[in-house]
Amino acid sequence: MIEANLLLQYNAEILNVEKDTSIFDYGSKAQFYFQIKSGEVKMNNINRGGKEFIQGIFYAGQSFGEPPLFVDVSYPAGAEAITDAEIYRLPKSDFFNLLQQHPEAHFKLSEVLASRLYYKAIMASEISSQDPEHRIIRLLDYTKKYIQKMETYETLQVDLTRQQIADLTGLRVETVIRACKALEKMGKLKIRKGKIFR
Repeated sequence: MIEANLLLQYNAEILNVEKDTSIFDYGSKAQFYFQIKSGEVKMNNINRGGKEFIQGIFYAGQSFGEPPLFVDVSYPAGAEAITDAEIYRLPKSDFFNLLQQHPEAHFKLSEVLASRLYYKAIMASEISSQDPEHRIIRLLDYTKKYIQKMETYETLQVDLTRQQIADLTGLRVETVIRACKALEKMGKLKIRKGKIFR
């Protein structure tokens, strides 16, 4: 994403966020650009029944929560640290100045946002119509290609928990466990010592 020295040059501060701490809440006004220096962050919604739906999980070097900055709306999801994290926080006006003065950073951000939009479009159709096994494979393949930047022939050790896979695909944990066992029998993934490999 945006180089750390550039963020700091434009007045970014580094937040130290403890695990399970909220970074921003659903419905709050977007006022900052966030980029992870270390740790993991999830963006999520909680429905009326208390079930969590994870919109995305973000890792070191990735940004999160940018779209509302561009359209001046409130956050459609909350953000929370999954682990202890260090996060660059850059005020909106400084962020826009950075993008105007560094078009290469703007282009890179546009590329990332387009990739996320593509993922959302795919997952929306998967969740509405596909069986659990298909949803899980699509999620793992997206993670492998776009998050971990791995080649098809390489083996991904999935660092998502069964609960996170469920929350990312709109499934129940029990369904994820059954579907993963079925996928292993089909030869589409391997499970070793509780870890999933694709």
